[in-house]
Amino acid sequence: MNKKYIYSSSLAPYIKGLIDQKRADGFIYEYEAYILKTFDIFCIDNGFCGNIITRDLVMEWAVQRKTEGLNYRNQRVSFVRQLSLYMNSLGINSYIPRKTASTASTVPHIFNSEELKAFYKAVDSYRPQNEKWHRFSMEYQVIFRLYYCCGLRLAEACNLRVNDVDLHDGILKIMHSKGNKDRLVYMADDITELCRKYHQRIVSILPSTEWFFPGKDCNQPIQKHNLDKKFKQLWNMTPFADTCDKAPTIHALRHTFVVDKMNEWMLCGIKLNFMMPYLARYLGHSSVEGTFYYYHHVDRAFQIVRDKDSLSDRIIPGVVPYEE
Repeated sequence: MNKKYIYSSSLAPYIKGLIDQKRADGFIYEYEAYILKTFDIFCIDNGFCGNIITRDLVMEWAVQRKTEGLNYRNQRVSFVRQLSLYMNSLGINSYIPRKTASTASTVPHIFNSEELKAFYKAVDSYRPQNEKWHRFSMEYQVIFRLYYCCGLRLAEACNLRVNDVDLHDGILKIMHSKGNKDRLVYMADDITELCRKYHQRIVSILPSTEWFFPGKDCNQPIQKHNLDKKFKQLWNMTPFADTCDKAPTIHALRHTFVVDKMNEWMLCGIKLNFMMPYLARYLGHSSVEGTFYYYHHVDRAFQIVRDKDSLSDRIIPGVVPYEE
């Protein structure tokens, strides 16, 4: 069951029509519905009363805000682009904004072992002030570990249903993920046992919930934007928050999983060209190039490569004094 947003602008019938069509096609379309709600409010606040999406409206919506990055701004515009395409399919000649790629490539923060320990210590010690929400303390303990231990994307863990989690064999069924792809993710024995104990406790509180991580509204999954805020709060509880050059995000846990796994294989002498197709499939990537992208920006990764490289000293000789 998806959250029901009430749309009230002059474009509301088309927004609702697009969402209904996407969900009928099998997409969850929850985050998109939330962003389209902000677009609906934007139209009302700016006095827009038209029945088509105009270029002027799109240009105003596309202005990058001081509080957001370029990628988020491009994402907002892309959802309105989908709305325009939907309206055009109905014969309503709306302006279609140009498809803009997310060109702001940033180097992700990769957690070291001490940062991970400090973060999970903060997670395990957190208790909501309102007793009504104490169940979230155990939800956070499990969901934040799934991001690192299984390399999940943000939405993939949030949208897990109870029926998607095989607690006997330790398998997560990831449905309608990026690119509308499905896959199976196998959990290690210790994380499977953690999920078993968590599930026993959560069903004792909410016996009828269909969501593995229910939100404040137990009929809805935990929301991505709320989890993002909680991650930042918990990270700021660590001693590394003030010394870190780049504030990490939940997605950094997925990046760290990839880097740590590849480093582990290299240290053990396991050939990456054998393992990378399996890792790419595990992460839901369409090719190994997408998986290597997670790795090639990371300074800590290349030190492992150098340490394992037994040929470079013989191939590239050191500079002798007269050559300096």
